[in-house]
Amino acid sequence: MTPPMIRVVIADDQALLRGSFRLLVDNEPDMTVVGEADTGLSAVSVVDREKPDVVLMDIRMPELDGIEATRRLPGTRVLILTTFDLDEYVYGALRAGASGFLLKDTPPVELLSAIRVVAAGDALLAPSVTRRLIAEFARQPEHNEPRGLELLTTREREVLTLVAKGLSNNEIMDTLHISPGTAKTHIGNLLSKLHARDRAQLVIAAYESGLVQAR
Repeated sequence: MTPPMIRVVIADDQALLRGSFRLLVDNEPDMTVVGEADTGLSAVSVVDREKPDVVLMDIRMPELDGIEATRRLPGTRVLILTTFDLDEYVYGALRAGASGFLLKDTPPVELLSAIRVVAAGDALLAPSVTRRLIAEFARQPEHNEPRGLELLTTREREVLTLVAKGLSNNEIMDTLHISPGTAKTHIGNLLSKLHARDRAQLVIAAYESGLVQAR
């Protein structure tokens, strides 16, 4: 059975970049571009109309920046693309609900992989976006204590701590000596109990709660 196509919207104010991204995505057998936008406002409109699986969203755009556009698209999986590797953009993108953050000079194969990761419901951060940045973000004064922390079992707290430290499911399995199915179940329970959309939000919750401390 052929898997469904990943439907992508590209939002960037530079026509050349939009064209390059479209060629890259449309050349993949499992992806298709269903819309483009050159401003933040038009991005919100196109996404509302097309209901894509993933949005490639530029940070700096006319009328509305990519962070505010992301904030206006709750439930949409947004992969932020920018030329600026600055903490404020990371914080803003994660706070707005983005599922991924990559620099525009990311190699094409990694960008395509990122689209698939985000489409599958996981989160992805550029290698340059370190846990130090996420920890610093979580210490910002406007954060709230995450809901649902009191519902976690001892084992789920252990898994959350490992997720916040950047471990993959396989690494969590090896560390806790549990099966793949058990690791997946724990992650699913964490997402549900903490009202988190993906792993990025689990990491934020772990730091906000004090379960993991910034170094």
